[in-house]
Amino acid sequence: MRRGDRSGGLDGVLVVAKPSGPTSHDVVALVRRLSGTRRVGHGGTLDPFAAGVLPVFLGRATRIVEYHLGASKRYRATICFGATSTTDDIDGERTTIGGPPVTRAEVEGALAGMVGPLRQVPPVYSAVQVGGRRAYQMARAGEAVDLAPRDVTIHALDLLEWDDTDPARPMAVVDVHCSAGTYVRALARDLGARLDAGAYLGALVRTASGGFRLEDAVPLDVLRAHAADGPAGVTAILRPVDAGLEDLPHVPVTDGEIRRLGEGLPTGPKTPLEVRDAPLVLAIGPDGTVVAVCRAIAGILHPHKVLAVRPATDGRPDPRDPLPGDAGAAAVAADTDTDTDTTMTGGDAGAGPAAAASPRAPGPDPAPAPA
Repeated sequence: MRRGDRSGGLDGVLVVAKPSGPTSHDVVALVRRLSGTRRVGHGGTLDPFAAGVLPVFLGRATRIVEYHLGASKRYRATICFGATSTTDDIDGERTTIGGPPVTRAEVEGALAGMVGPLRQVPPVYSAVQVGGRRAYQMARAGEAVDLAPRDVTIHALDLLEWDDTDPARPMAVVDVHCSAGTYVRALARDLGARLDAGAYLGALVRTASGGFRLEDAVPLDVLRAHAADGPAGVTAILRPVDAGLEDLPHVPVTDGEIRRLGEGLPTGPKTPLEVRDAPLVLAIGPDGTVVAVCRAIAGILHPHKVLAVRPATDGRPDPRDPLPGDAGAAAVAADTDTDTDTTMTGGDAGAGPAAAASPRAPGPDPAPAPA
């Protein structure tokens, strides 16, 4: 669905290849300005120092961001051993950990032991709420931060590269496949703890978010080049509203059925559903665009969100447009942290670019390890 957003702008999904440096909010603001679209939001925060896949949703696509947030993620993580970090990544104050250096075999063994269900404590410098305050705000103020562990799932941890040219501070590049809600910084921290060697995250690239892949993402310079031709240029690189949800069951519906769904009524589609019971089904209108997200019970569609404008009656538009629920779209579309499943160094106000720094370069005056 790539037509204009009724609030002014475009509808669709733009998969951005975020560089290291800008915040996720910076990217959203840029897309909003270049596309001339008011309602824009992203589908999962990336730290300023992190790069990679950042799905950005425009117009009506913002109403179905929630169906993407539970998707698994993949990352290419550079993990540095031999020190800990106050933020669990390169931007924090580092403390050297003494002892024998870790070996590749030890790291591979520890990685294998972390695959599967995992109880993970988020980093203290994270956007997790504690009594109405962000954890990173408390940490910056020097207050103790006690965060409850969370249940996450690590689907796979594969060691891609091993660099021990500096034996005291080796580095590993790991392919991480994990559930939403996983903090990759905490994964690096916990890996170091398992090895009694200390570790922190030196670099991070998100290579996939659900069905969105880095190789298909649009770099910012390409976005700017398309935007030079106006909204039509941006439209050329937009994906449909339902991009990334292709694996969900689809069912065609008629104008009359769209009208019933828009009124919140259970509807038996003229075309029988291939799956009679499903938690999520996409209803597809006569023009081939998604018009509603429904639940199927015994072959009947129960509307959850209706995206389409209600079809005209006797050649006249329905005076009750917009459809029920459209008023709430702004809350979903707002440029907010819609997902905190990745690294958050002090929220979106975290440290600036760190791409040029060596991930294992010592921090400022690292304190010696306690006895």
